[in-house]
Amino acid sequence: MQRDVMEYDVVIVGAGPSGLSTACRIMQLAQEAGQELAVCLVEKGSEIGAHILSGAVIEDRAMNELFPDWKEMGAPLNTAVTGDEVYFLTSDEKSVKTPHWAIPKPMHNDGNYIVSLGNVCRWLGEQAEALGVEIYPGFPAASLIIEDDVVKGVVTGDMGVAEDGSEKDSFMPGMELRAKYTVFAEGCRGHLGKELISRFNLDAGKDPQHYGIGIKELWDIDPSKHQEGLVLHGAGWPLSESNSTGGFFLYHTENNQVVVGLITDLSYSNPHVSPFDEFQRMKHHPVLKQHLEGGKRASYGARAIAKGGLNCLPKMTFPGGLIVGCDAGTLNFAKIKGTHTAMKSGIVAAEEMFKALQAERANDEITEFTEAFEASWAWEELHRSRNFGPAMHIFGNFGGAAFNFIDQNLFPIPVTLHDKTADHEMLKPAAECKKIDYPKPDGKLSFDKLGSVFVGNVNHAEDQPCHLKLTDASIPLSQNLPKYNEPAQRYCPAGVYEVVEDENGQRFQINSQNCVHCKTCDIKDPAQNITWVTPEGGGGPNYPNM
Repeated sequence: MQRDVMEYDVVIVGAGPSGLSTACRIMQLAQEAGQELAVCLVEKGSEIGAHILSGAVIEDRAMNELFPDWKEMGAPLNTAVTGDEVYFLTSDEKSVKTPHWAIPKPMHNDGNYIVSLGNVCRWLGEQAEALGVEIYPGFPAASLIIEDDVVKGVVTGDMGVAEDGSEKDSFMPGMELRAKYTVFAEGCRGHLGKELISRFNLDAGKDPQHYGIGIKELWDIDPSKHQEGLVLHGAGWPLSESNSTGGFFLYHTENNQVVVGLITDLSYSNPHVSPFDEFQRMKHHPVLKQHLEGGKRASYGARAIAKGGLNCLPKMTFPGGLIVGCDAGTLNFAKIKGTHTAMKSGIVAAEEMFKALQAERANDEITEFTEAFEASWAWEELHRSRNFGPAMHIFGNFGGAAFNFIDQNLFPIPVTLHDKTADHEMLKPAAECKKIDYPKPDGKLSFDKLGSVFVGNVNHAEDQPCHLKLTDASIPLSQNLPKYNEPAQRYCPAGVYEVVEDENGQRFQINSQNCVHCKTCDIKDPAQNITWVTPEGGGGPNYPNM
């Protein structure tokens, strides 16, 4: 196919915190040096922020480095944390509030801000454009350009392709975006990042990456209940009933709104677990219900989280480019925060790339990045918290909490724990596990999947190829159904996967129109049979204020 070719100094894939920080920093350096650079950033969402989903309480450390006068510039970090509460839910009615002194230090939020990360990214996008970055929302990077084992850029997705693969009247071929260096900042489980890690063996000698699925809702609540700046975290019920791990968050943000969500570790073993339904029933617990009752849900979304930390962090350089932020897995799960570390990885990438470009280098491996990143506060922070996730997986909620209290609050324990079992390998046969009867949603505090997808503003163009690819179409019914009761029906938070019966018997149905791009299926499928690829540009959720 004949494609238009555009050439740049740098192409960046993904308009999240790490990609936008990379773009802003390299253009700042170019302006300071009086050097012209051509930098392009492509984003699969219909606009910057459309696909961004995070809690989010953030540290401003990286923002201070990137834009020291961000307050005067109007960055949307408007809600300072005013209170921290941590609970352990012991049953559907009871809880224990953790004394402040017993909370692991990384979870203290003094000086942090409750934000809409989507709005923060929209603001960063404005700064990047003002600095001269070309930004193209609605243009997903669909494939890599690799020549002689060197990454030379990306190809954007074709538009106007029918479900059967034929070209519609509206067909437009994607473009080749070629660059001296290409930066991949797609977020957790980016499909090109996944390919790069495999192709260049970037995870050699590392523990397998570990993930959680974060499910979040935005609520308008009774103004009399609103406590701007209040932060709640907790663990225990209902996940504890299935011996699963994870935790909830509830943040009082501005404008009489709260955000509430549940992170379920994807290391769970019971295939009957439905993270979506765990979240819905959790909201009925008195600790959360008291904040939400009488309010109205405004939006819904879900996203996987790369939470393995330092032990799982792959090599971040390869010939022709870098992989940064959550695409690599720079989140500090001990803090339940990744924005500041993702931004820092992008800042370091920009600084090392700019030095290479000044030296008239191109399409080589910027090995200097590794030493520079390992000398940064982000690496130091990840190293300090390297045992947090493995301790929770190995010792469980109570044992892991005790280990981490000693390790984080009293003295560093001089060992490195490892968790070498991939999340998809953890599932046990359904026959060996307790079935879970989830309560029906009441339409006030709890809801169903399809109604949730609707309020998430999820949409994909009709008549396009399915972007959820099965390596072997027979596996869902021949293997996953008899052994695991086909867990895709439950781990997907958007009702994408169904086993349906008709006059011809059972079939595995993929409702790709519902997909919120969380990537959980790509991670948790026990046969590793599902691959998420980019749909037509602009498809997916359109998150407001998330």
